[in-house]
Amino acid sequence: MADMSPIDLQRALKGAEYPASRDDLVSVARNNGAGDQVVDKLEHSGTQRFDGPNDVQKAVFGNG
Repeated sequence: MADMSPIDLQRALKGAEYPASRDDLVSVARNNGAGDQVVDKLEHSGTQRFDGPNDVQKAVFGNG
């Protein structure tokens, strides 16, 4: 599989409400049919709580 893109992450988290826990976002991603790579990145992000999409992107992609 190709590397995950920020757009893949955005699609996986469509409809997520923030602030959100990591477990909440993993559940949203699964419900949205996200691939295993997206779910794995979220599960192993090392962050327990996210205040918004930018926090998720930083945790998953390590930018910022």
